[in-house]
Amino acid sequence: MDRTMRGARFRPFGWLTALLIAMLLAPAAATLAQDATPGASPAASPAGSPVALGETIQSPTRDQLRGEIDAELGYTEAARQGGTFIDAGISDIQTLNPLLSEEVQTSTVMGLIYDSLIGGDPRTGQPAPLGLADSWEIAPDRVTYTFHLNQAAKFHDGVDVTAEDVVFSMDALADEATGSTYTGTFNSAVTSYRAVDADTVELVASEPLASFLYDIFAIYIVPKHIWGTVPFDQWKTHPASTGQDTSMVIGSGPFKFQEWRQGESVTLVRNDDFYGKVPYIDGYSLRIWPDQQQVVNALLNDELDVAALEPADVSAIEGTEGIVVTDYSTQGFTYIEFNLDPAVTTLFQDARVRQALFYAMDREAIVNDILLGYGEVAQGTQPVISYAYAPDQITTQYTFDQERARQLLTEAGWTDTNGDGTVDREGQEMAFEYLYPSGSPTSDQIVAYLQDAWGQVGVEMTPRALEFPALIEATTTTPTFAVAHYGFTWDASFIQDAMFGCDQYQVGFNDMRYCNPQLDEIHNAARREFDEERRAQLLIEASNIVNEEVPVIVTHFSQDIVAYNDRLQNYTPGPWGVELTYVWIQE
Repeated sequence: MDRTMRGARFRPFGWLTALLIAMLLAPAAATLAQDATPGASPAASPAGSPVALGETIQSPTRDQLRGEIDAELGYTEAARQGGTFIDAGISDIQTLNPLLSEEVQTSTVMGLIYDSLIGGDPRTGQPAPLGLADSWEIAPDRVTYTFHLNQAAKFHDGVDVTAEDVVFSMDALADEATGSTYTGTFNSAVTSYRAVDADTVELVASEPLASFLYDIFAIYIVPKHIWGTVPFDQWKTHPASTGQDTSMVIGSGPFKFQEWRQGESVTLVRNDDFYGKVPYIDGYSLRIWPDQQQVVNALLNDELDVAALEPADVSAIEGTEGIVVTDYSTQGFTYIEFNLDPAVTTLFQDARVRQALFYAMDREAIVNDILLGYGEVAQGTQPVISYAYAPDQITTQYTFDQERARQLLTEAGWTDTNGDGTVDREGQEMAFEYLYPSGSPTSDQIVAYLQDAWGQVGVEMTPRALEFPALIEATTTTPTFAVAHYGFTWDASFIQDAMFGCDQYQVGFNDMRYCNPQLDEIHNAARREFDEERRAQLLIEASNIVNEEVPVIVTHFSQDIVAYNDRLQNYTPGPWGVELTYVWIQE
């Protein structure tokens, strides 16, 4: 039930892959959500069919789509109800306010408590009427969207969910004072919105956009009667967001909030009054372990049901009776971001420096020797499962080449003038701190490798591991970092403006303060382009620009490894997530 707009950060290893509940991070490659045969029965009009302007587009209904999904995934009726689904994490959630979440683990938990306007198809991630909206229409003008809300939806305190709550939630998302990283994308896509009546909401797009339903993914519905008296600029630090006052954690999702023991666990219980599929299980518990080894031990000791594995964990887990191990390519990548703000550091203003660091890395060795083959060396920025994945069309291939790295540093004016082994320029040494998430042996190995590899070309890097919330704080709220290491997972529009757009600093994921107006134009053209092949070519062009200018180094495309107890039934891990409401626990 995680509906993250455009994408979300994740810790590169040891992050919560277990659920990603029906993530709205993607549609099927060729189908950007508004596509459906106009005037046809929704059941007979799969998304992706070509459409003509001037006709109304009708989405499938919840019931129609639900039947297709249940049949294809082979969900079985529960032989028993009850039990608690125990999940694992090595960092805590950030917040209890769903509009303030900006990384996957928090979004996963919030997506169980709160509803979003739109749901996601668990087979493809395609926008689907599985959220608060039972269906929607797109008007002939291609900018007016009308959403019909489920009339049985209630908040956990028994109050009806209405269009006014949806409008209020959009007010919060649209206001930069709220501090949401999705504000920029939302405001660029949405011109206006209103409550037509108690159960109907109308949104007007800024122009006909193929990406529109992705642009509004992050509209989690918060109750106006709970949050309406709190000024938006106080939401981030309000006790209800930080966990000091949990009485305001009232959603309308399939699980109710019970407890957050910070640094230890988050506990949810089943919402028996949920308007959709009431969960088979009694509750969900996210338990926090201090490091990956303790997660592995807990899995082997039958203390949890599911865990994300690191590559080195597989040999210890695989073959264990009662545990299933699976892996799959994802819509994510692991990357290194550079702070390009000259007020913070001038080390990386010259693209040749960033390119040099790229050439100085043996990414084949990282994938083969550290990741043990669980991943793919990235060429460009479009992940393996993207419809715009085209490694052979990436013009610059950063193969391991230390001499090229040294040459680029010299061209940029960085040489070792005093013979101490570190290059310098105008009295300043090429030395910086490298921030990365703590708790992951795999990340530790990669960072140690980078420290050595960059040192061999005269660059001094000092690693500093931070708890994940502290890392986000260091790169967003108080962005005085030089270099940082993250993972990121994209929605399947695979339009990457949320990270690389000029206007996405602080209201998006552009920690780097990178700006290229030409790239913005290409991304905007991709958002408007309804033809998948033409859109893919635009995204490949954008990928080449980022790859050449290197505001980030994409080290590799992600492959997730998940281990779970075989007593879990209807549990189908994959890049688009799991519907926890259908999971049941066999005795």
